[in-house]
Amino acid sequence: MKYIDNIPVWGVHEDNTLEQAKVCAQSAERFALMADGHLGYGVPIGGVIAAESRISPTAVGFDIACGNKAVRLDMPGGELRANIHRIMDDIWNTLSFGVGRKNNEANGHALLGRNAHPGWDTEAAAPLKRKAEAQLGTIGSGNHYVDLFTDEQDRVWVGVHFGSRGLGHGIATWFLKAAGAKDGMMVDPVWLDVQSDLGAQYIAAMQLGGEYAYAGRDWVCSRVARLLGAEVMEEVHNHHNFAWNEEHDGRMLWVCRKGATPAFPGQRGFVGGTMGEVSVILEGTESTDAETREAQRAAMFSTVHGAGRVMGRKQAAGVYDRKTGVCKREGLVKPEMMNDWLRQSNVVLRGGGLDESPHCYKRLPEVLAEQGETVRVLHTLTPVGVAMAGANEFDPYKD
Repeated sequence: MKYIDNIPVWGVHEDNTLEQAKVCAQSAERFALMADGHLGYGVPIGGVIAAESRISPTAVGFDIACGNKAVRLDMPGGELRANIHRIMDDIWNTLSFGVGRKNNEANGHALLGRNAHPGWDTEAAAPLKRKAEAQLGTIGSGNHYVDLFTDEQDRVWVGVHFGSRGLGHGIATWFLKAAGAKDGMMVDPVWLDVQSDLGAQYIAAMQLGGEYAYAGRDWVCSRVARLLGAEVMEEVHNHHNFAWNEEHDGRMLWVCRKGATPAFPGQRGFVGGTMGEVSVILEGTESTDAETREAQRAAMFSTVHGAGRVMGRKQAAGVYDRKTGVCKREGLVKPEMMNDWLRQSNVVLRGGGLDESPHCYKRLPEVLAEQGETVRVLHTLTPVGVAMAGANEFDPYKD
């Protein structure tokens, strides 16, 4: 960890990411930047931003409650590898990947019932309930995925990454407009007084998005377990685009983590790498080292949420005319580059675009090393199968 203009920073970042962090810190009471950070809409991904009586919809982001869940199954790795192509076909044909998709299997979750959550009474969420009912348990596009892993004991894990889908995006859009937010990257984050009507409504709607995202990830993990004929033995579940009211250094703060994982001592998290490299189950440490404890406090007990991008989507995949399919600008990542990486890693891919190739990301072990002893790895997960939306999918859900 180092301090840049009094901002605690882990890792090495591009100048524009650091400039964005400095802008955010001016209106926040506390700010920190994790090692997987990169430029985001209004607040950098990897940013942790906090205030005592204010909450920032910009800092939570458009994909409210985007997060990860990993479950360990009672299935040996050998059985997975022997049937991986059929299993990946089953996952691809059963689950819904892509923008605006509906779940083909209605699940009737209690959260969708009448008077199930006060967030449904907010002006932002009320019109979105039918969409939410249709989309619960869908994965979306962009960097959202369903992965199959084996750990160091050759046990099978399922890992998923997605958020609150169109519900969260609609809630975020409504409140950002109501708060007078400017669109763009290098803009000041907007804040809401938590005691105001608008602030209270946002908290209720955001928390609804959080429960909805948990319900969706729960459903997908359970459905994959059923497809594999396996039982769930262990689970790790966490948001990384969310705000929590937490105590830090004797003060209650609204802590917004945008692409950052909560990592209090003993708290576990699932952090994904790339489609061709390891992911991890980690936990915050209970350290007696003064430097580590100071770093944890400075990070507001947060850590990375992934490897972190080093290449933008258009830079990686190129620019295409969506109507004609004609390439307007070549990308830096070629199909053979991504395919070679996956072949060497023995990963079976369904879907996936060049903008999600491992070439577009930092290396997760290096990023984790930058976080020092604030976290420790409990399990290293090696990918066997990866399913993501196809290359022709456009992700409008920013961040």
